[in-house]
Amino acid sequence: MRLAERLTGLATEEDVVVLGLPRGGVPVAFEVARVLGAPLDVIVVRKLGVPYQPELGFGALGEGDIRVINPEVVRMADVTPSEMATVEKSERAEVLRRARRFRDDRPPVDLAGRTVIVVDDGIATGSTARAACQVARARGAARVILAVPVGAPDTVASLRKDADEVICLETPAALWAIGVWYADFTQITDEQVVELLRRAAATAAEGAVGGKAGAVTSDQLGSVDEVDEVMVNVGPVRLPGQLLVPEEAEGVVVFVHGSGSSRHSPRNRYVASVLNRAGQATLLFDLLTAEEEYDRGNVFDIELLAGRLAKVTNWLSDQPQAAGLPVGYFGASTGAAAALWAAAEPGSRVAAIVSRGGRPDLAGPRLSAVRAATLLIVGSRDELVLDLNQTAQQRLRCENHLEIIPDATHLFEEPRALETVADLARDWFTDHLGTRVS
Repeated sequence: MRLAERLTGLATEEDVVVLGLPRGGVPVAFEVARVLGAPLDVIVVRKLGVPYQPELGFGALGEGDIRVINPEVVRMADVTPSEMATVEKSERAEVLRRARRFRDDRPPVDLAGRTVIVVDDGIATGSTARAACQVARARGAARVILAVPVGAPDTVASLRKDADEVICLETPAALWAIGVWYADFTQITDEQVVELLRRAAATAAEGAVGGKAGAVTSDQLGSVDEVDEVMVNVGPVRLPGQLLVPEEAEGVVVFVHGSGSSRHSPRNRYVASVLNRAGQATLLFDLLTAEEEYDRGNVFDIELLAGRLAKVTNWLSDQPQAAGLPVGYFGASTGAAAALWAAAEPGSRVAAIVSRGGRPDLAGPRLSAVRAATLLIVGSRDELVLDLNQTAQQRLRCENHLEIIPDATHLFEEPRALETVADLARDWFTDHLGTRVS
């Protein structure tokens, strides 16, 4: 299914859990969990509706006595403590009843410190999805990703305040009803939810014995070696990374993330999975340590970041599985500036660069020294960055091209936008990383 494919970049993470919103979100979540090889659970939440206007939520309840209150709505609707307590008592009982019914006495999956993917079949008003994200966060999730096949555009945009990442495949201007967007929207029963959760639990039990069950297979990702967790020495610090090398790899692409991101970026991991299927090796790594990220000056120190990227590239050339492979850089935001800066250094062996929503202007006078074939990808609605890329392109003397994605913003969160980025990157690297270095 398309949503599961869109999330395959997370398949190599060990701390992912998929939560389906019952009932309709569970079949979708089941497929996502199966493809990622991740545990599946339900997230049972109940909106706390304002008395006499229950469609307006003043908060949400989740399992484990998790309670999220919106004080602004409480004040606006003048909800008294007594009224709140009455609503909470009723909804808390319903949370417990539904959790026991669906989970069949299994304990809930622990969310503490994990990446949580909240899945529903679609989003109209978004109140339940918003509550689920808030409850998952309150239960200790380190990162919350909301993933749905279809949703109302304005609602999807508003939910980005509640989730670290919102992935929605289709945002039609006229949603009408969620069921319109499904070939089969037969209502699922409680019994079917229970059965899907049982099947997922049985698969997880088998995986505990035989490895990560249900994960993306070699047929889905191409024939690949397992992801290698690596540590790279770059002077005073060591940087963690993940190296994946398909059999008969044609090149290796180093991902250079932007400010506020890391090697765990779902966007970069999705692009990496597309490149892996096309026969390209990938290395995702952190440019800064956790302590260094607290200093915003480091985040925009392009010379520092480029120097580290150059050292990581040299380290990569010494790894047996990647030695001799032509190298490409995939840079996002400030990471694109670091990629261009490093590629401009004398002796750089970088053959191709792809910049996603990049800041090539931060590479300054180094741009004219870049020799690697460079593809600049920018969203048409990312107007400031688009202007900066158009100006920077005039300073490039290498083979280059500017691709503008219609109606896309800086993070390419619009339907099909990131898929288009991945396809463009795949084609660019396939064309320019085709020859091994002897």
